[in-house]
Amino acid sequence: MAEENKNKSWIRQLRNKYRLVIMNDDTFEEKVSFKLSPMNVFVFFGTIFLTLIIGLIYLIAFTPLREYVPGYAADITNQGQVIHLSIKTDSLEKAILAKDHFIKNLQRVLNGDVDIDSSIAKNNATPLRFDTIKSLRKSKDDSLLRSQFESESSFDLNVTENNNKINSISGFFFFPPLKGTVTNTYDPTTQHFGIDIVAPKNEAVKSTLDGTVIFSSWTVETGYVIGIQHSNNLVSVYKHNATLLKKSGNSVKAGEAIAIVGDSGELTTGPHLHFELWYNGVPIDPTEYVALK
Repeated sequence: MAEENKNKSWIRQLRNKYRLVIMNDDTFEEKVSFKLSPMNVFVFFGTIFLTLIIGLIYLIAFTPLREYVPGYAADITNQGQVIHLSIKTDSLEKAILAKDHFIKNLQRVLNGDVDIDSSIAKNNATPLRFDTIKSLRKSKDDSLLRSQFESESSFDLNVTENNNKINSISGFFFFPPLKGTVTNTYDPTTQHFGIDIVAPKNEAVKSTLDGTVIFSSWTVETGYVIGIQHSNNLVSVYKHNATLLKKSGNSVKAGEAIAIVGDSGELTTGPHLHFELWYNGVPIDPTEYVALK
């Protein structure tokens, strides 16, 4: 009985009302007062505590913050994105390395640092011969058949190679880069890989084909130079300009102005355009493809 009375007394104490008064310290004037019981205080702080715990659990379980919890499994979607970005980064790195290598080779071309012997040797290589059968012993019938076949269809490797080369780019419509007079022709034996076109000052230099500007800068020997990459591994180069109108990376159309004719650089004797065409890394004669008049 005594223990039961003790429990009831403890519960009664929790329900006892107390007044919390806030007073002015100087005048002892009552400003605010609250009626509280230990039970109210316990319920109030317990509710706040539970609310904080529930909010914390929600942040960890349903927001990106869960990824920062050690041991928590990462989102599968994010893992896929990371792998995709890693593959794309690797591809971009390879593409940049290939582009840098191409630009370095192009700079060598623009600066004239080309082994002319290798280019001439490539163009003038001794054709393969297909007449090794002559070393065999021939019968009379075989000689007649061979004579008849050779008279009906002869095969010249040089002609076939040249025709393939011409056919691959002969279908292009080359826009004349500048209207003027050709004063110096294509001569690879003297390392003059293009033609010189003389025109009045302030004439616009135009792109011969659609393409992308891959070089637009200044060199000591050739002044302001611009190079354009076209389709089918064809590159056109324009040297000794007074000013450049396009930057690297710009896309241009055939006949679009890309520079102003000038006489910049050390290797010039007056206002003119030095125009080059390179096909598969080998210089070709522009006059064979571009109508300059």
